[in-house]
Amino acid sequence: QVQLVESGGGLVQAGDSLRLSCVASGGTFSNNFMAWFRQAPGKEREFVAGISRYSTSTYYVDSVKGRCTISRDNAKNTVYLQMRTLQPVDAAVYFCAAKLGGASGQTTAGAYGAWGQGTQVTVSS
Repeated sequence: QVQLVESGGGLVQAGDSLRLSCVASGGTFSNNFMAWFRQAPGKEREFVAGISRYSTSTYYVDSVKGRCTISRDNAKNTVYLQMRTLQPVDAAVYFCAAKLGGASGQTTAGAYGAWGQGTQVTVSS
């Protein structure tokens, strides 16, 4: 299974943009469906976006549709989450996750076999 390391989080103002990155190592990146989850204090971990192995399909939670774009570069073993028009409700720790195979069960955290350590996104109003 791959190992994942996220970066790109930080403190931004409402309306700003941010791009998160997640680099994978130790496995075959293109064998994995990749996703971003987030977890705010006191809340459950929430699926944000997912992308199929060769970028043919992308998926988003309704609350970020039109504001976020997930992409991947298999040559660089990297998945990205571009976030725009950030709001305080987007503040959370963002986690990168990987699961072998396709999109089945993609919104369920338990379906993923590998997780990064998380990167904090803070949005000031």
